[in-house]
Amino acid sequence: MKSHTRVCIIGGGVVGCSVAYHLTKLGWSDVTLLERSELTSGSTWHAAGGFHTLNGDTNMAALQGYTIRLYKELEELTGMSCGLHHVGGVTLADTPERLDMLKAERAKHRFMGLETEIVGPDEIKALAPITNTDGVLGALYDPLDGHLDPSGTTHAYAKAARMGGAEIHIHTKVLETNPRVDGTWEIVTDKGTLIAEHVVNAAGLWAREVAAMAGCYLPLHPMEHQYLVTEETPEIYERDTEHPHVMDPAGESYLRQEGRGLCIGFYEKTCRPWAVDGTPWDFGHELLPDDFDKITDSIAFAFQRFPVLERAGIKSVIHGPFTFAPDGNPLVGPVPGLRNYWSACGVMAGFSQGGGVGLSLAQWMIEGEAERDVMAMDVARFGRIITPGYTLPKVIENYRTRFSVVYPNEELPAARPFRTTPMYDVFDQMGAVWGQQYGLEVPNYFAEGDEPRYETPSFRRSNAFDATAREVAAVRGAVGINEVQNFGKYNVRGPGARAWLDRIMAGRIPQPGRLSLSPMLSPRGKIIGDFTITCLNEAHFLLTGSFGAQDYHMRWFEVHLDEDVTLENVSDRRTGFQIAGPKARDVLQAVSREEVSDMAFMDVRQLTIGYSTAIVQRVSYTGDLGYEIYVDAMEQRALWDVLWNAGAPMGMKPFGMRAMMSLRLDKFFGSWMREFSPDYTPAETGLDRFISLKKNVDFIGRSAAEAERTNPPDRVLAAFEVDADDADVVAYEPIGIDGAVEGFCTSGGYSHHAQKSIALGFVPRNKAVKGLEVEIEILGQMRPARLITEPLFDADGTRMRG
Repeated sequence: MKSHTRVCIIGGGVVGCSVAYHLTKLGWSDVTLLERSELTSGSTWHAAGGFHTLNGDTNMAALQGYTIRLYKELEELTGMSCGLHHVGGVTLADTPERLDMLKAERAKHRFMGLETEIVGPDEIKALAPITNTDGVLGALYDPLDGHLDPSGTTHAYAKAARMGGAEIHIHTKVLETNPRVDGTWEIVTDKGTLIAEHVVNAAGLWAREVAAMAGCYLPLHPMEHQYLVTEETPEIYERDTEHPHVMDPAGESYLRQEGRGLCIGFYEKTCRPWAVDGTPWDFGHELLPDDFDKITDSIAFAFQRFPVLERAGIKSVIHGPFTFAPDGNPLVGPVPGLRNYWSACGVMAGFSQGGGVGLSLAQWMIEGEAERDVMAMDVARFGRIITPGYTLPKVIENYRTRFSVVYPNEELPAARPFRTTPMYDVFDQMGAVWGQQYGLEVPNYFAEGDEPRYETPSFRRSNAFDATAREVAAVRGAVGINEVQNFGKYNVRGPGARAWLDRIMAGRIPQPGRLSLSPMLSPRGKIIGDFTITCLNEAHFLLTGSFGAQDYHMRWFEVHLDEDVTLENVSDRRTGFQIAGPKARDVLQAVSREEVSDMAFMDVRQLTIGYSTAIVQRVSYTGDLGYEIYVDAMEQRALWDVLWNAGAPMGMKPFGMRAMMSLRLDKFFGSWMREFSPDYTPAETGLDRFISLKKNVDFIGRSAAEAERTNPPDRVLAAFEVDADDADVVAYEPIGIDGAVEGFCTSGGYSHHAQKSIALGFVPRNKAVKGLEVEIEILGQMRPARLITEPLFDADGTRMRG
């Protein structure tokens, strides 16, 4: 083994080999992969080998599509067989709610160009004749579904990587990973020491242990997973063609043909975590003992759905561990807090996602960013607050709900409440119906009287509808109060603070006492943040952004930080409230020792509010007259008492995130990871109006922004009024113009103020004119919609700015 390498990949499963191949494919040939045993040891060798495109996140679905298409390329490149079986697959729906989910997924596929379709019971029977369709309402058919040979595919990746210059060393156990002062890593193995510029943790079942060597924690946990292979079955071997996959979510099972028999696996509710205290280093090609007790109910259900199974003997039982993250998606990208240390683990569906993970990570490492938004699998998405105690119940929950209906408004209960503010008990007594953001409990809305303290999960308007309308009316008619804990908040200090912000932000940096809005761009000009920048003085600025993107943004800030600047994440130490509505100024004046009537829109001041010295900003995401009031977290309860006592006589009501999301639609305000994400550019979304090309600074992404100013992109974000029924746009619904899909929705909902269903989405720039008639597919129905340009509330900004 050589002494130095550009990249050291730890782990020789399908993911590690995919990363090695993609790095060499994109031009980095000096790659070394270390495997403690044989290639495929761990989860890869005993995987069922199925692949599919279905995923709730469209970018993950696209990367899964890339993975599936890649296999033929691998075969042609290496001359090796991946054992491909493109047999297609059907996902069954036995309830209206599950059929709604499949219709929503099919709608996403339409704008993605995936050829899936909704089929009825008769078509299901024709496609998959061993299926008992009693009680089945329909299914989603995907012709790309299939399965392959896990070992052959992994070795094909490995051969392709070697052809590109990579070295692969098996039976080489990593003992230590030690960071060096210059950002490189010392990799100590039982075969010698290797110095690497970059380390990739693709250790699968051992990813936790490998991460611990570097002093970090990755939120992963192995779960026991069991599938059965039957003896030869006439209904299978007498067919002229291979039987397609059948996913039966109601039975928690997936089924496919295996040779002349069948393979059926289960995601049972009575699941069991494995290796809670750490994966044994000597585990590898072993299987776990058979455990039929935990799948007894699942097998009984499967016998009803697939009666042929009752007559088929069991040939073998495969029972082994797979590693999951709390939400079931991979953990990929640069690990926050570590230089040149990358994660490529938690890839539970390795043969659906492994190729996309390898491509995205290779692009990230070589080019500085991935081609498409990979937030759904970014290792930074959980934050450094996550502990093993949190990970375990969330992983169990994810396993149990693997085949459950995924609702857009659903709040999963495991490991909650975890993080709460001083207002938790107060809001709970006021009827708060809680949601969760980045581990934090956040009121979604407030129930009154005998209203249930639980929002019914639904693809249609939920039982939160009336409560949300009530809170919107309070904001628009009097004054509402809402906690501002769920913002990411950062102190930027030092003599170089302004210069650093000018370089890292695309917008104008405000003068003392003022604030501004600014996008933050990647080198390619993609949106990686939208921030409020507050200038307290020339050496002290505040940044406010998305609460759930804290580690994502901190990672970017730290990589680009200047020596004369200090940066501090104070998201949990600076908190408070926003007040919004026509009486917001009256409330603020009643609690402030200073005059506030002359406080202009986008002003910031330090005011004495009650006992506290507060930072008060005149800005509000509601689009109304409003103020954000920040104090130390220890003073939040005192601030609440002051504001509530003054505001209640003026009609003040608390409002939650459901009302907030309705209020922002009135002004067509975009939302992070909906309208604003690394998939989009400022000129596409309208954020280009906040870019300052006049400033004499080569800010990150400037050249791309200038190019867009000269040559505007083909698509643009627009707002639509939708003739909806009882369901509104969520995201990614296709937008049809003259019968052809030409755009898609980014978000939407119901404007309770205007009493209209509203959607935001991308359409061709040359067609984005007022009154454009389109159709938006919502749960399988084509709903008429019209492009609108005038905000539904305060169109001229008189109340917000006056």
